[in-house]
Amino acid sequence: MKINYHTHSSYCDGKATPREMVEFAIAHGFTALGFTGHCPLPFENTFSITDYEGYCNEIRALKTEYADRIKIYLGLEMDYVPGMLEDFSSLIEQGQLEYTIGSVHLIPASNTPQGDENLWFIDGPRWERYDDGLFRLFNGDIRRAVRAYFHQQNAMLEKNHPTIVGHPDKIVMHNRDRYFTEDEPWYRDLALETIHLIKELNLICEINTRGIYKGRHADYYPAKWLIQEMKNLRIPVLVSTDAHAPEDLLRTEGAYEYLAAISYPEILREL
Repeated sequence: MKINYHTHSSYCDGKATPREMVEFAIAHGFTALGFTGHCPLPFENTFSITDYEGYCNEIRALKTEYADRIKIYLGLEMDYVPGMLEDFSSLIEQGQLEYTIGSVHLIPASNTPQGDENLWFIDGPRWERYDDGLFRLFNGDIRRAVRAYFHQQNAMLEKNHPTIVGHPDKIVMHNRDRYFTEDEPWYRDLALETIHLIKELNLICEINTRGIYKGRHADYYPAKWLIQEMKNLRIPVLVSTDAHAPEDLLRTEGAYEYLAAISYPEILREL
């Protein structure tokens, strides 16, 4: 039973059309595919949806066309950005979405950013952009910057209750143990606070494999030590490949085997 609920397409920064993603999924025995394009943002960029109506209409059309072969779900990966996008409800209502993934990729240096130049971008292929934002916007203070990331994420969870929590510790990706390590108590306290909030709000957390197969990170998001805590808390999880191309759909990177090996109590296959 193959599924993926974190899928991007050519409507945002994906490399294939939604139809190509669906046809690949069917050819490889998937039973469900959820589309979660990067939500529209109020500034020019290269990764988010610009034709939101077209995106929603096409996913709904594919859902009907392929109904007898695969379950297709319409969702969005919502980016919570203080001062720019804090309330997900209007996009959910406008698109009649079936679910959302709540993620943080962009952290402002203050609560009132005036433009994308005031946002620390922690994702993407280039670690240099991570470093630039850290020093330009946070004066190189990694603790203040990481604290801002987790506090922003917690605010997103409390205000919007997304269906799925996206890669909750992705802040580590471009760090690569250069500015901090994951065994430092201050970092662990921040990450664990978010994990416990996920439990308190009864949310689903994804086990995101993209960092591994892209060669940007050696662990899942969240890391195995956090997954162990999630196991103790019985937080339901979905394995997600965060696919940006058809072949990415297959890159589960041993996540199901790992979860089975630790006897993880609640591994979801359906929303």
